[in-house]
Amino acid sequence: MMNRRIMRLAGPSILANITVPLVGMVDVAIAGRLGDAACIGAIAIATMLFDLLYWNFGFLRVGTGGLTAQAYGRRDFREAVKILVQAVGTALLSAAVIWAIQYPFVKISFLIIDTSEEVRHMASLYFYIRIWAAPATLSLFALKGWFIGMQNTITPMISDIIVNLSNVLYCLYFAIYLKMGIAGIALGTLAAQYTGLIVTLTILYIYYGKLFKHINIRKSFKLNAVKVFFAISGNLFIRSLCFLCVYAGFTGIAAKYGDTLLAVSTIMMKLMLLYSYFIDGFAYAGEALSGRYIGNKDSKNLKRAIHIIFVWCISIGVVSTAGYVISGDALIRLMTNNGEVIQAARAFLPWLLIVPMAGCIGFTWDGIYIGATASVPLRNVMILSAIIFFASYLIFNKTIGIQALWLGYTLHLVIRSVLMTAMAKKEVLGKVL
Repeated sequence: MMNRRIMRLAGPSILANITVPLVGMVDVAIAGRLGDAACIGAIAIATMLFDLLYWNFGFLRVGTGGLTAQAYGRRDFREAVKILVQAVGTALLSAAVIWAIQYPFVKISFLIIDTSEEVRHMASLYFYIRIWAAPATLSLFALKGWFIGMQNTITPMISDIIVNLSNVLYCLYFAIYLKMGIAGIALGTLAAQYTGLIVTLTILYIYYGKLFKHINIRKSFKLNAVKVFFAISGNLFIRSLCFLCVYAGFTGIAAKYGDTLLAVSTIMMKLMLLYSYFIDGFAYAGEALSGRYIGNKDSKNLKRAIHIIFVWCISIGVVSTAGYVISGDALIRLMTNNGEVIQAARAFLPWLLIVPMAGCIGFTWDGIYIGATASVPLRNVMILSAIIFFASYLIFNKTIGIQALWLGYTLHLVIRSVLMTAMAKKEVLGKVL
């Protein structure tokens, strides 16, 4: 019974997530065939710039999901609708702020990021086109979190598949068929985001339109109504900022080692994250179910759900490691046909064998903690793990060079896994005991 419930939630998310790395790989693959390694580097830098913006608003998904799941567990649909209004309203306001700061943001970013003029030019072009998708992108964050909280992972699956597959088609059309180059990749992503938003809003209206009677925008944004939402969101914002510092720092530091090693690091990160998209499916199930069972004070089912979810996630970590052992080199060749990049990437393959087991436990706890709205420990653990990442690089880069980046990244995953496991009895189970 519990296993079937978990799979009904995790399965659609996994199917959707499978398309996510495919999109990233297609973007990189298209860029890799537009010219030299600088094209791949430009995609990496531009993506990092969007991460600098969008990851700060990750609370729109995770905060919304946890609060909605607990409201669902209490069968309080008036509260669930209020959370939806707060989340989407915050998303649209945030998009307006992003539009307002886009030009100084890019200028300041390239004062900090040390890269070639060619990469800088292409990355800026990509950014200034794709930025107009901000309202759609952030609204989709909020809507995805709400659907997951409502124990519905089918709709996020449909939305993600629509966005990701249309992105591939649009990018191929604009970049290759119309020969628009890197601008075509950006335009394709822009069009895909709005396509996904239209589809998602349509589904929302069809299946949840009866709940719209509870919408009261004025009451939803009164101080007392938003206090809990923004208290949790503030902690998750700091957590997202730390995430961002790690991933942006990774790419920014890699850029200092030249276009080839930047391209290698970009490809390796894409490959390394492949396993996490399977883990995330079960993390989403953990988020939905932990919130639900905490909401209705069901400690027995909460413990059962956590146990089964971890069995699945550790199994995925083991299988992923085996997959990288067998096909690591072939995956690199799939991503690029640049001989210099392929040769340089082989020295980094051992990290693909370590990362899945180092990260799968932490990724799983992320979802469960989010469902429990345990935002303070999530914040604190991520702050510490980000410090570990940068400290490790600073200590070891003089002896092992760019490999120190991967050492630091692996250590930050290990720290998250260990600390969240140690605190789970208090921060998760303690909510129902």
